[in-house]
Amino acid sequence: MSLIEASELKKWLDHEDNFLLFDCRFDLTNSEAGYQSYLSGHIPTAIYVHTDKDLAGKKDGKNGRHPLPSIEQWQKTYAGLGITPNKKIVIYDNQGSMYAARLWWMLHSVGHLDLFLLNGGYPAWVRANYESEIREHVRVAAPETKLQNYQNVVLVDAVEENIKTSQLTILDARANDRFQGKNETLDPVGGHIPGAINRCFKDNLEANGEFKNINTLKQEYAALLNETPSEEIIHQCGSGITACHNLFAMELVGLRGSSIYAGSWSEWCSDPSRPVEK
Repeated sequence: MSLIEASELKKWLDHEDNFLLFDCRFDLTNSEAGYQSYLSGHIPTAIYVHTDKDLAGKKDGKNGRHPLPSIEQWQKTYAGLGITPNKKIVIYDNQGSMYAARLWWMLHSVGHLDLFLLNGGYPAWVRANYESEIREHVRVAAPETKLQNYQNVVLVDAVEENIKTSQLTILDARANDRFQGKNETLDPVGGHIPGAINRCFKDNLEANGEFKNINTLKQEYAALLNETPSEEIIHQCGSGITACHNLFAMELVGLRGSSIYAGSWSEWCSDPSRPVEK
């Protein structure tokens, strides 16, 4: 698990054949905008992955905006994308890895190795003046691989129980105004899970969408977590997307073993009996 720079990816495209490249551009308010952006230009050989269609299961009104697909469903998608366990995977978007991190985590959580996020995403590729293409790459399915179940996933019952015990720390990746219950536009209720702390996923990034250097990230997370072991951190956001970004950043600096509450705020606030803080 690591970052890959645009210059290194260019070398892989020229000389390496045992990897797959995935474009995860998306927009929470316009689900087809990412695909249209991909069609207007992308890194050569990239295959488009749709957050709603490929990286989420069926919504029932109570399980959040991007519920995790069942492991059986994910196993079929994994094979349908052409992935096998020995493949190196490079993932990018054009939003600072906001959506790419979701695919990274879904692969990471079932034990796939050799996973890379393109540092700075498609904008970094363009800044380097490397060639783009507009031809869509069709998926070539691989034989289906038996995947282990998702690891380090926390369900809503455990989050409810944790309010009583406070054994674990919930880290909310949404913008601070939404965390405080202000300017909520995506979910019907504003606020946060009682006891949660806040670090917007964008705080992992420089202004150009690249990740901050390792030492800076390490210092910032050390100050935020205040010696709380990484294994006691549950990542949460609006719908389980940007929570993966904070988890990736922690893994990047050696803070291993934290978990994702996949249903996140959109699941939590769907039940009015659950407590809310503002």
